[in-house]
Amino acid sequence: MPPSTLKRNITLPFLVFYGVGTMVGGGFYALMGKVAGIAGTATPVAFAVTGILALVTALSFAELASRYPVSMGSARYVYEGYGRAWLSKLTGWLVIFSGIVSAAALVVASAGFLNEMLAISPVAGAILIVLIMVAVASWGIGEAVAVVTVITAVEVLALLYIFAANIDSLGEFPARWPELLAIAGPAQFNWMAITAGSFLAFYAMIGFEDMVTLAEEVKDVRRVLPKAIVASILITTLLYVGVSMVAVLSLDSKRLADSATPLAELVRDRGRFAAFGIWLVSLITGLNGALVQFIMAARVAYGMARSGQAPKWLGKIGHRTRTPVRATLAAGGIALLLALSLALTPLAKITSALLLVVFALVNLALWRVKGRDAQAGNTSNGLSIWRWVPLAGFTVSVLMLGFQAWYELFR
Repeated sequence: MPPSTLKRNITLPFLVFYGVGTMVGGGFYALMGKVAGIAGTATPVAFAVTGILALVTALSFAELASRYPVSMGSARYVYEGYGRAWLSKLTGWLVIFSGIVSAAALVVASAGFLNEMLAISPVAGAILIVLIMVAVASWGIGEAVAVVTVITAVEVLALLYIFAANIDSLGEFPARWPELLAIAGPAQFNWMAITAGSFLAFYAMIGFEDMVTLAEEVKDVRRVLPKAIVASILITTLLYVGVSMVAVLSLDSKRLADSATPLAELVRDRGRFAAFGIWLVSLITGLNGALVQFIMAARVAYGMARSGQAPKWLGKIGHRTRTPVRATLAAGGIALLLALSLALTPLAKITSALLLVVFALVNLALWRVKGRDAQAGNTSNGLSIWRWVPLAGFTVSVLMLGFQAWYELFR
């Protein structure tokens, strides 16, 4: 009988592709237009701000992943920081639920893509998508990451094609840079819109935290995982800023906001084949993102079950696939119920809010751990960042949550 342990077969290139795939997906392909509807021509700034904010927290995750390379991820980090089992358990469930809600959002986005082009009922589309993604996630981690890698390559190439197809629009930048950088117009309105847009755009950046859940399946994890997290954030931010810039220079923000496939609008003048190709990639990215979220949620549940923080049956590994099949099936069932109950934007906002709570807890946990190390004279065996970085990550997370609550109540 095969050993009941996870298989270490993920290398740095695969992990970077996986990380980029968790972020460059249905979130950007479906929500870029919605962000443009809020931030207008300052949409590139909104994505740049989001990338910077995500990088601060990503650095904290990178150090914690090198210190504690286990599949529990955030739940373990919070336990190490606070020493409270109940808080660790709560964090784990927040991560699991955020992954399931995120998967539901991507299922809704993908079902919308199917409905727009093939007139498939959103309900039927959602059911079909969940069944396929759960099957792939249960198949095997090597196979699932290979699928994610191939799809990620297609996603990135499609974004590069969209950028190249609209690169002439950059000629307008010298005349329009004040509005793109939120200098023109009422400054208060511009920065409020950018902050609100950044909150929604944050959904398109999440995913780096999912990478730590693969810690027990990565080769040379203490060296590889931190590098992969930082590289994934930087690549994703550059792609988002570049594509969103040519988008707002080429098309009216309202047209982008009103489209279910906003990126396809950017290549419609290139012919039906180009528009169909981007639609197809948009669909694939939604499926890819849902797959990644199912993988993440199942592995956090598996890790928690092994430590006694979740029902034991969630920690059972399939003998043939050596993947947490039961946890994957449970995540798929809940995600389907959410996808059939809520729309895309609310699901995306709920995901962002849940993860910002987790990020605040994780950042403060690392700040506490580093404080104890300083007092005891201990040094980290892996990556070590300045102590002010996790404190900045905690502050940013709390401020973003507070602003969004205020914006939703008083806008």
